[in-house]
Amino acid sequence: MTIEEIQDLVDAWNTKHGVRHVNELTNMAVLTEEVGELARVIARKHSDPAMTEADLKQAMGLEVADVMWVLASLANQSGINLTEALIDNLERRNRQESAGRKTTK
Repeated sequence: MTIEEIQDLVDAWNTKHGVRHVNELTNMAVLTEEVGELARVIARKHSDPAMTEADLKQAMGLEVADVMWVLASLANQSGINLTEALIDNLERRNRQESAGRKTTK
């Protein structure tokens, strides 16, 4: 599935069911909550020997997907094409890395 397909899927679902995802401020609060849940799973990975690696991987996957869902919702609400934004981000990082290497030599 492409990033654009994810955005389309999230947009279709939110259009049909998205009572909780009504505006950017609400989604920012939901994103904060989801990142916190992801942090909790990561903390358990390093502190709870009772959880199996498979259980941790599944829990982490679910939380990462939740974060991705809310990010797609925010992008859709803001009119952002995530594919283009990520490509722009990668190009900026490459320029910065390239400039940094030139100054250190």
